[in-house]
Amino acid sequence: MKTQVVVDKKTHKVICVFFANGKRHDFRVFKESRTHVNPETTIETDTGFQGITEIHANSVLPAKKRKKQKLTKEQKRYNRQISSERVTNEHAIGFIKRFRIVAERYRNRRKRFGLRFNLICGLCNYDRAA
Repeated sequence: MKTQVVVDKKTHKVICVFFANGKRHDFRVFKESRTHVNPETTIETDTGFQGITEIHANSVLPAKKRKKQKLTKEQKRYNRQISSERVTNEHAIGFIKRFRIVAERYRNRRKRFGLRFNLICGLCNYDRAA
C-alpha cells in the first residue's frame, strides 16, 4: 500500500491522507488523490514528485543529479535548504512510523487500514497540539 501524507508547515499537523493499493509512483499517487492546493501555497516535495511544477507552479523540488554529472556546490546548498524546510514533514511521518503501520508490512485487513492510519494521524495531531 502506498500512502500520501500532507503536513501543515506552521502547525505541524497532518492535513490530508490518501491511500493507494499496490506499488505506485509518488507523483502518480498525488495526481490520483486530486488534492487541491491553493495556487499561492508553496509545496515542498522530494525528488519523487518530478513534474509537479506543471500542475502546481508554486512548488519546490530539490535538484537532481544527472547521469555522469555531479551536483554543483550551489545545487547542494539549495538541496540542503529545501531539506531543512521539509524537516517538519519528515518528523510527522516519523511519528506515524513509530506505530509501525507504515514502516513494516501491513498484515491486517485492508478495509481497516485507512481507519487505523487516520486514528494514528489524529494522535499525531493531538500530540502536536499539546
